[in-house]
Amino acid sequence: MIAFALEDMVGELGYEPVGPAFRLSDALKLAAEADIDAAVLDVNLNEQQSFPVADLLRERGVPFLFATGYAEGGVGWSGVAPVIAKPYTRHQLQRELEALLR
Repeated sequence: MIAFALEDMVGELGYEPVGPAFRLSDALKLAAEADIDAAVLDVNLNEQQSFPVADLLRERGVPFLFATGYAEGGVGWSGVAPVIAKPYTRHQLQRELEALLR
């Protein structure tokens, strides 16, 4: 349900959503093949971590952020990316996406 709410928020902010992907394999395919300007990743995708997706997006030069319940303790990914904590507001998402796309 959270993924669909995020998809709605992204659309309401004037962006065209790609996804959501609920499985790591689907997310990797999107990250590798889709025309993406920026991405919002949850750390967990059906009990698998999205870090390989983050690595692929970083290699492609696609900016992204993590939206997760793990924000307080960090996400545990080896790279650096913005993190917004769940539950986040539309305003927080808008601010972070605008920063990514600058």
